[in-house]
Amino acid sequence: MGFDMGAFALAGRTALVIGGTSGIGREIALGYKVAGARVLIAGRRQDKLDRVAAELGGDDGAPIAYPVDVQSVATLEPFAERIEADHGPMDILVNCQGTTFIKPALELSEAEYDAILDTNLKGVFFACTAFGRRMLERGKGAIVNISSLSAHNGWAQAAAYGASKCGVGGITQSLAAEWGEGGVRVNAIAPGFFVTDLNRNMPKERKAELERRAAMKRAGDLSELVGAAIYLASDAAGFVSGTTLNVDGGYLASGI
Repeated sequence: MGFDMGAFALAGRTALVIGGTSGIGREIALGYKVAGARVLIAGRRQDKLDRVAAELGGDDGAPIAYPVDVQSVATLEPFAERIEADHGPMDILVNCQGTTFIKPALELSEAEYDAILDTNLKGVFFACTAFGRRMLERGKGAIVNISSLSAHNGWAQAAAYGASKCGVGGITQSLAAEWGEGGVRVNAIAPGFFVTDLNRNMPKERKAELERRAAMKRAGDLSELVGAAIYLASDAAGFVSGTTLNVDGGYLASGI
């Protein structure tokens, strides 16, 4: 049997994008909608939820935007219950929640460290388990975590962020190993330099250095991440699990 291009389609799937209210998460949510999925978004700020929900549109009057704070682990199980009560089983989960503070390690406070790790790592782990247990009960599901190039190389003034993203890589591989037999695939995307609200105000020198080190000598356009996210969620990646797909314009390939 030959390959069917329809394997890339997400028609008939329901996807939840946590952190889907801006930047990478918003772009993936809109891309999944184009690919045919029913898309739900979750995030902390109601104004952003309302704005992206209007862009996505609804088809039956059910809510598609949900407030959630992934730092509050106790809320994630009830959150998963509510989502599936409203919409039925989730076929796809994207963990795009993230925060950081760009500052020297010697100046990072414990509260700032905790905010980064609680959002970027603990929140990802417990979102995976809240929805993963339900996927395992059904014997199928795809999880896509958003990692970072900082999981591969050290970044000055981003030590805690790098630690959190190294952890995301570990979670991705470990859950893939543990859940593969149960039909649940877990993968990650490590974006290169894309301009988002998280880094928009970085120093010009840092931005120039990031662009210089990429083989393509430019920042990526957020739309250039969507294909990878669709692929990893689709049947086209049916035998892909535990991998991190680098979408970085050749950044990691450029050793010199």
